[in-house]
Amino acid sequence: MYKLLSSHKILSFTLIIILIQSCATVPITGRRQLKMIPDETIQSTSAEQYKSFLAEHKISSDSRGIRLVKKVGTRIQHAVEMYLESEGLSHLLDGYDWEFSLIESKELNAWCMPGGKVVVYTKILKAAQNEGGLAVIIGHEIAHAIAEHGNERMSQILLAQMGGIALSTALAQRPQQTQQLWMDAFGMGASLGVLLPFSRTHESEADHLGLIFMSIAGYDPNYAIGFWERMAEMSENNAPDEFFSTHPSDERRIREIQKLIPSVMEYYEDSDKVTVRH
Repeated sequence: MYKLLSSHKILSFTLIIILIQSCATVPITGRRQLKMIPDETIQSTSAEQYKSFLAEHKISSDSRGIRLVKKVGTRIQHAVEMYLESEGLSHLLDGYDWEFSLIESKELNAWCMPGGKVVVYTKILKAAQNEGGLAVIIGHEIAHAIAEHGNERMSQILLAQMGGIALSTALAQRPQQTQQLWMDAFGMGASLGVLLPFSRTHESEADHLGLIFMSIAGYDPNYAIGFWERMAEMSENNAPDEFFSTHPSDERRIREIQKLIPSVMEYYEDSDKVTVRH
């Protein structure tokens, strides 16, 4: 019994040390987050996972859709770079090598890996409808990466399910399980909507930052209202209440976005406004 209690105490102390050493601050918002995985490790792993994903999935042959994704993605990329530079946070993009891909899929999904690897699924283009709608999507996904939500989510998983071991150790000892957990953590495996694994807090942060990024890129943030209304219509038969209590409900999300729009309009008004197709 004594040995068992001692083992539990040792484990508890170990986890406490891990938590203390792994505390970080979310860029821009200032929220405290768990971040166990070094940036270099997460970016190299992301590049490998992205390459494997593209090899296993069909890249869309829709030339117009591909051009649209790259055009909007590049505009959002430049907006992010401008914003972070103005905030003295350009270092957050160290190691980024941006890519924008369109994948043939019937899932309402999109994601951005650390390092700037953005994937949009063809079905979600129907919800986007136009450049402004697509800017909502890509701005939101890139915001998840900038806020390091994937690192935070994967760190939580490593701590809860694997006792806080390093990612490299998890990949070596349990490669298939870790790869699936990685896909879930970064939204690559979600099938019920955009980035199911992220919490309500993550989603709200990504909505806010995404609105800023798209506004700087010259897209009216009001496009977000129409996009989420269409998402509600397209997913209403598949999404459980509050997306298993992680996603905000569409109605609540729209209300929160409506409250945020006045505060981000200054970015849009100050941007070099390019005509966006309706």
